[in-house]
Amino acid sequence: MHYGETVELVVRRDNISISELSRRLNVSRRSIYNWFSQENLNFEIICKIGDVLSHDFSVEFPELFTKHHRLGQVKYFNDSRMSDFAEDSVQYWKDKYINLLEKHNDYLRHGTQSVAAFNY
Repeated sequence: MHYGETVELVVRRDNISISELSRRLNVSRRSIYNWFSQENLNFEIICKIGDVLSHDFSVEFPELFTKHHRLGQVKYFNDSRMSDFAEDSVQYWKDKYINLLEKHNDYLRHGTQSVAAFNY
């Protein structure tokens, strides 16, 4: 079972609807379904879903959390994470594109906010 399928299993086991999860994460339902289909779902997304569910995914993915563990805290990364995903750069750019597209859609929905409010 790959990362996306495992995350989906936990989400469904916790009985949270996809609509509610998407609302809490401020992403589209389609994005959630796309994440479920990803073999190598990125670490940041797994952590965000875990936060919403109050679920510790280090049980399901100990290798990810060991890799990103520093001084007793999980390292959340920014755009410098590219080096962590060099072996899977297609996944990195796909995630980056989806995040950018979601921010663009938010901007279109809430056009009164300034462009500077979005960290592209």
